[in-house]
Amino acid sequence: MKALKKQIIIWSVILLMAVIAAILLPRLKLLDDAGYVLIGWGQWELELTLVTLILIFVIGFILFYSAIQLVNLLLRLPVQRRQKRDIERMESSLRSLLEGLEQSAEGNWEQAEKTLIESAAVSGQSLVHYLTAAHAAHRRGATRQRDEYLKQAYEAAPDGEVAIRVTEAEFHLTNQEFERALQCLLQVRKIAPNNARALRLLHEVYSKLEDWESLRKLLPALHKNKVLMEAEVKLQELEAVSELIKQKSKVKDVAGLKELWESLPEHVKDAPGLQASYFAAMIDNGAGPEIEPQLRAALDKQWQETMVVLYGCIEMENAADQLSRAEAWLQKHPSDAVLLRVLGKLALRVGDTEKALDYLTRSLEQTPTVEAYRLLGDLFMKKGEMEHACECFRRGLMLASKAVIEEIEAHPEGG
Repeated sequence: MKALKKQIIIWSVILLMAVIAAILLPRLKLLDDAGYVLIGWGQWELELTLVTLILIFVIGFILFYSAIQLVNLLLRLPVQRRQKRDIERMESSLRSLLEGLEQSAEGNWEQAEKTLIESAAVSGQSLVHYLTAAHAAHRRGATRQRDEYLKQAYEAAPDGEVAIRVTEAEFHLTNQEFERALQCLLQVRKIAPNNARALRLLHEVYSKLEDWESLRKLLPALHKNKVLMEAEVKLQELEAVSELIKQKSKVKDVAGLKELWESLPEHVKDAPGLQASYFAAMIDNGAGPEIEPQLRAALDKQWQETMVVLYGCIEMENAADQLSRAEAWLQKHPSDAVLLRVLGKLALRVGDTEKALDYLTRSLEQTPTVEAYRLLGDLFMKKGEMEHACECFRRGLMLASKAVIEEIEAHPEGG
């Protein structure tokens, strides 16, 4: 603005000097003997010296050019004034924004709101003003005022819908209003499906709602947009599948369990513990015979004590065949206490007490367990040998008590 005024003054001076020169020019006798120029127009004739004509052209050009420059500068003056006012207004709103942010950081929520809203309407960053004010209102529990600021933010900056919806979702999430947060985030996904902040919040909401199926479907987007690293994605996938197995097992959805398992990629199926969870859920829901071949194949591929125990929990129509298949594993694992215990359990189911006695005795010789003592006690009761049965139950109880005491001593704070 100052520079513009300075230019106006300079060109005004130049124009004035040119006018004065034009007025004084006829009174000057410049080189009368330096030749002349005769200009005729009808009956009119004009005789000038050559120098005078040149000066007329020069002064005329200066008059014309300076007049144009002066008019142009005068026309630009209102625009410059408006621009100056706009800059001053923006600087003022920026100061208000910074002041409001500082007050919000200090915990002066009400004062922060007042400072931010005063200049929000005229600010070039009105969206930031309204969202920061909404944060301040949320922190002091003024939900109605908070929602009003969000509404004003949308009216002031419709293009900022993603930022507004994400902010609103954060508010609902902190208030444990998970369904409302989910609605906001699903709207954001329609507009900006790869927004990392929205994806992270959506992951949190699905976890809170225990919507494991939706969470599982979200994982590829979380990995693609680097919200979660590959290792985290794999861990989350295992957790989601594990929780889905529990959910479907709880409602006795055998068909859903099978469909879920068949949809999984092989690297997920092979995850430690996940197979056992699936087999346990199927057995618990009476579908053990359906997964018996799969369980045997898994044991042939990798020997796991948990799987051996689960195999003993399957109740096949032909228990003798089941026992015979399990006995085949003795060739590779003749001293496995868990296998021997399971064989004793299956032998009891078949009714072969001699085999059961042999297997359970050998299992206890390898590793005494509460379950083996219980099975052996049941066997003696069937045989009518109550004294031996009571002794087995007594030893089993002592073993269980010892385990409980050791657990308490290892974690005294948990007791």
